[in-house]
Amino acid sequence: MGSIDRYIFRTTLASFALVLVSLTGVIWITQALRGIDLMTSQGQTILTFLGITSLVIPALVLIIAPIALMIAISHTLNKLATDSEIIVMNAAGFSPIRLFVPFFYATCVVALLVAFIAAYLSPDGMRRIKQWDAEITADVLTNILQPGRFARLDENLTIRIRERKPGGILAGIFIDDRRDPNERVSIVAEHGEVVKNETGSFLVLETGNLQRFEAGKRDPALVAFGRYGFDMSKFAKGRDVTLGIRERYLWELLSPSENDPVYKQIPGQFRAALHDSLLAPIYPFAFAVLTFAFLGAPRTTRQSRNFSIASSIVAVFGLRMAGFACSVMAVKSPSPVLVQYAMVFGAIGAGLWMIIRGVVVEPPPGLMEAINRSNARIARLFGRPATA
Repeated sequence: MGSIDRYIFRTTLASFALVLVSLTGVIWITQALRGIDLMTSQGQTILTFLGITSLVIPALVLIIAPIALMIAISHTLNKLATDSEIIVMNAAGFSPIRLFVPFFYATCVVALLVAFIAAYLSPDGMRRIKQWDAEITADVLTNILQPGRFARLDENLTIRIRERKPGGILAGIFIDDRRDPNERVSIVAEHGEVVKNETGSFLVLETGNLQRFEAGKRDPALVAFGRYGFDMSKFAKGRDVTLGIRERYLWELLSPSENDPVYKQIPGQFRAALHDSLLAPIYPFAFAVLTFAFLGAPRTTRQSRNFSIASSIVAVFGLRMAGFACSVMAVKSPSPVLVQYAMVFGAIGAGLWMIIRGVVVEPPPGLMEAINRSNARIARLFGRPATA
């Protein structure tokens, strides 16, 4: 790789990283705000909140990466064109297909990243989110116990908390336990927290008192304690997690078990998800080729690039939207999958043909005449002479 290739390669990847981080960060924030109830209503810590919401980032990168690559290539080509470097390289003997080589190398890096995310990282993140959510949902202390309410965990067991504090601390705890017919236990504690270990789940109470009313006795037994463990293992049982389509690794989509209940119920979604994962690393090549085909031809500074930029955006987003549509229809029939492959590889072939032939995308003369006439009418309307 020569010095020019390295320069273009570094510029493209640097722009790609900047755009990817920016877009992913903005979208991640909007997604994370939906899970803010983890800290408010369910009393989870900020670390739990960030841990769960950050697991969705690979899935976001999977969609954003090809778009970020398109923006990065557009920026690099526009920079080269503004400085007349494309014209100089063309005069020095660089053909359009030769100029595309460093962009191809950058696209290979992005495609490898996307392939790894699609095959493993994104489904692994979705799987961890579901497992983490199941643990939180199964925990009675984060779902049933709400501040200011009396919660009946069993027929003869009632618990109330006054408030939740940061760090999972429960304040103002009251427990009324009548499960033993021979005695009734009432516990009041200033605060407590949940402790889970290999022996079970416990509500560790601190600074309180315990009243035990035994059958046949007139006066209760009153005990003040500094620290007391109340067994909650019975009410903190986990639940089975059923993995959906998005939580399956690529090899699980390639050869699903015939006994898999999800596969038996929705085999079409397995087919659509499989081909989405296989096509994910191909889309960056399609986006790169189309973007370069519209913007990579040498032009003078007097030739407008606006029409070419708009055309590349329409072509790229049109291809992606058509791919999404085919993916949805592939759930019911396998034929849209073939259409999707044909579109992607057809776009790559058409873009390479434009690059090799040196096709320069210019607005149609009729469109330019219509724009000029419109500008002239607007200029006359405001009483100013139209400029050529």
